[in-house]
Amino acid sequence: MILGIDTSLGTALAIVEDDGVVRASAAAANPLGHAEVIGDLLRQVLDEAAYGPVGATGAPEPVALTHVAAGMGPGPFTGLRVGIAAATAFALARGIPLVPVPSHHAVALEVLLADAIAGEDTPRFAVVTDARRREFAYSVYEGMDDDGLPVCVAGPALVPRDDLDARLGTLDARRHDATAVPATLLALVAARTLAAGRPLGPAEPLYLRTPDVSVPAPRKKVGA
Repeated sequence: MILGIDTSLGTALAIVEDDGVVRASAAAANPLGHAEVIGDLLRQVLDEAAYGPVGATGAPEPVALTHVAAGMGPGPFTGLRVGIAAATAFALARGIPLVPVPSHHAVALEVLLADAIAGEDTPRFAVVTDARRREFAYSVYEGMDDDGLPVCVAGPALVPRDDLDARLGTLDARRHDATAVPATLLALVAARTLAAGRPLGPAEPLYLRTPDVSVPAPRKKVGA
């Protein structure tokens, strides 16, 4: 089973079996309150997952997690670091591997699976999220590969809000605005990546710009 954690937009956690069966999921939409809610949400999904798949009514049993999937963004510095730090600490405490996943991949897989269930083709599309500072972050996708993973053909990148539609026009991509990242799909991307034996991406957050916060310079010594 895989624990998915993402804080690139709101705060989302889920526990998913390797075949995609959801054991538990929880989320909070507040884009600024990650640190305040992530601990409670983690306890919630661990408790719920002990009872089996969503809707099951069996007796609780130990949750045998094998990996932690961490959403790498793109997203703001403050929000992203909360989720990545929590995922890293949990993985270290349990002695299990961390699987970095671009957050836009989870949204893209959600779009692709929804169209597949509806029997519809999915034209090239862009996952778009609010990057603040009057900018959007986008990633362009075109279908799924043989391993069931979304194929990213451009991005992630930043663009001024007023220029987004023109940029997507040049990329021939329809716009899909995302206000949340589903942790269930984040975990499923990780599961499919592992099942395919693919090398894991770098555990580097996709900030796309210089963080809003910085380390203060050391104080200058004043002579006697």
